[in-house]
Amino acid sequence: MVKEFFMPMVPPTKTHQEKQVRIVKGKPVFYEPAELKAARQKLRDHLGRHQMERPFEGAVRLTTWWCFPRGEHRDGEYRTSKPDTDNLVKMLKDVMTELGFWKDDAQVASEVIEKYWAQIPGIYVKVENI
Repeated sequence: MVKEFFMPMVPPTKTHQEKQVRIVKGKPVFYEPAELKAARQKLRDHLGRHQMERPFEGAVRLTTWWCFPRGEHRDGEYRTSKPDTDNLVKMLKDVMTELGFWKDDAQVASEVIEKYWAQIPGIYVKVENI
């Protein structure tokens, strides 16, 4: 099975590891700041349009291309600035799990993550059984 799509948007730059912590009754409580919640919701809204009738089973490969507005860069030039690719994909995988693309993101046994400057911003996603 293969699922492939492009989500036209300015990719969120707030990433999963930006959760914050506060101390309540002497214990740490983690929470998502408003900007991180908005980034998660943006991904949920776009990914929701591509939901699956049934989840992938077994091992999958996840390929993502993060296309950021190019500004003064060449179209297709690799982006070498933050955020890091592993941080970009974590929230995407969490939301894809919530939406039932697979039962557990541990099924993602292979990842290809690239980030570019692009004329048309967005996120290309391909999920395939391996």
